[in-house]
Amino acid sequence: MLFRRLSSRSHAGQTIEDISRAEAAFLEKIIDLHPEADGKPCVIGNCLAGWAVVMLAAVRPELFGPMIIAGSPLSYWAGVRGANPMRYTGGVTGGSWITELTSDLGAGRFDGAWLVQNFENLNPSNTFWSKPYNLYAKIDTEARRYLGFERWWGGHVNLNAEEIQFIVDELFIGNNLAAGRIQTSDGVTIDLRNIRSPIVVFCSKGDNIAPPRQALDWILDLYDDVEQMRCYGQTIVYTIHESIGHLGIFVSGGVARKEHGEFSSNIDMIEVLPPGLYEAVFDAKTADTSNPDLVTGDWVMRCEARTLDDIRALGGYDPADERRFATAARVSEINLALYRTFAQPIVRALTPKPIADLTHEIHPLRLQYEWLSDENPQADLLAKMAEQTRQDRKPARDDNPFTAFERMMSGQIVAGLDMWRDMRDTAAEWTFLFTYGNPWLQAMTGVDPKDARPKRRAGENPLQRQLIAERIAELKSRIKDGGLREATVRAMLYISGALPGVDERSLAALRRTGIAGEARPRMTLSEFKAMVREQYYMLLIDQDAALAAIPGMLPDDSDRRRNALATMREILSVSGQIPEEAMKRFNQIGALFGVEGKVLPGPSPRRSKA
Repeated sequence: MLFRRLSSRSHAGQTIEDISRAEAAFLEKIIDLHPEADGKPCVIGNCLAGWAVVMLAAVRPELFGPMIIAGSPLSYWAGVRGANPMRYTGGVTGGSWITELTSDLGAGRFDGAWLVQNFENLNPSNTFWSKPYNLYAKIDTEARRYLGFERWWGGHVNLNAEEIQFIVDELFIGNNLAAGRIQTSDGVTIDLRNIRSPIVVFCSKGDNIAPPRQALDWILDLYDDVEQMRCYGQTIVYTIHESIGHLGIFVSGGVARKEHGEFSSNIDMIEVLPPGLYEAVFDAKTADTSNPDLVTGDWVMRCEARTLDDIRALGGYDPADERRFATAARVSEINLALYRTFAQPIVRALTPKPIADLTHEIHPLRLQYEWLSDENPQADLLAKMAEQTRQDRKPARDDNPFTAFERMMSGQIVAGLDMWRDMRDTAAEWTFLFTYGNPWLQAMTGVDPKDARPKRRAGENPLQRQLIAERIAELKSRIKDGGLREATVRAMLYISGALPGVDERSLAALRRTGIAGEARPRMTLSEFKAMVREQYYMLLIDQDAALAAIPGMLPDDSDRRRNALATMREILSVSGQIPEEAMKRFNQIGALFGVEGKVLPGPSPRRSKA
């Protein structure tokens, strides 16, 4: 929301970097106002705000708690042929010169209504027919919802030329964000691997603006495998909705109650997850759900471990397409330079501010409502006719043959517009593929037609590798350090490696039973998160040594060891039956704890004091 608010009041010369600085100042103020908070703010970025948030988090990671990135494209070349036509727009129009032209026609201001119109053109049957038809077909009940949405949707964001040109050149066409090729004005490289907070990515197969590949492929650009992700301490949780559209991700009541509600309720669980890649899975809470009182809301959220192959399995990657998009980016740079050299001075000279303001006011998306507003003298007559119609209405019955014919014709119109859309999108795709797949054009723009993949991955930082090596050496030297609490967390992490996922009920049970059952003061969430990560890394570095060190970390009191083991079993069982492999690991841990005989469950989490 901060990005949207500042952008709608855009000033000449304001840049995306200026907005990021304002966002940073806002977060600093929030942190200062809440010194008692256990952790940093959770930040939500929808659509455009998503990439703005991750860019800032890469430069100022210390300001961020978990981030929820919903419906936001971060890898702009990605997609599946025949399904994501919007990614070809920049190439089909010849690049970002048309963005610069639009800003010049607005006297340095880019009208956000053009972005909205591009979005609505993706589905012409809905824009030009289904939406108005649905309004008038349900006129008695639909007007309030329609007006509420249009008032929100019609609040177009205005950007200045510098802002929109950065977005189009660096992100949409250049795809430079994940490649680490964007720098701040003071020379700091924006590297998304610097982010230390968990990132939650929410996307949908029904989203034609930010489809799953565009929302997730940046992970493939940054990391070779999950092990490398763990070396950088990165935790990423994603979920893919089956059908919801782009706007539905933000405004749908069902989505708000389910996915957004579950993420908000379980943000603490996400924050304590060990580094790695996870998929959030939601199961409906039913009468058969184990320990339902430990579940927040109507869904049980579980984070299951994934690999980069799960993202690759979404399909769409083609090295030849990568070369095409790289060629389109070079052509865009050439065309933009030609426009700025030869055409821009003329366009600016012929577009004074009064003309730009008039063009802004008569944009079709505004004019359609201006014609029917109180500013139109004829609107008063229309209002009287509408009132008379309300009083004399005689709705047709559902079995009226003309009503059936009307619905049939509506379906035919929708089918015809959908057919035209598919033909248009197919033509755009093949134009792009043919034009930018030409090896002559690729060679002339400096793209090697034989290159397996254009080099756009962020380079490795030798200092980062050195820091990782030093951190590994430090952790190895401290594997034997700690007491019952550290040993219990290490044991739980080892056993959890055999579980299908991390269930929200486990964290709820952990909170109610206490951590390791020690008499020491309870840990804060930040302290517990740091300990979990440290113990996890120790297991990752040398699992055998980490397990072998557990007996030496335990107290002599056998009752305390037995109680800790019982607590572990209780936490493991809150989701139902303990899997066989997890039970084997639990018995292995029992031997390390030196507890003989059957370990009984401890007090039920649902009855223990929080």
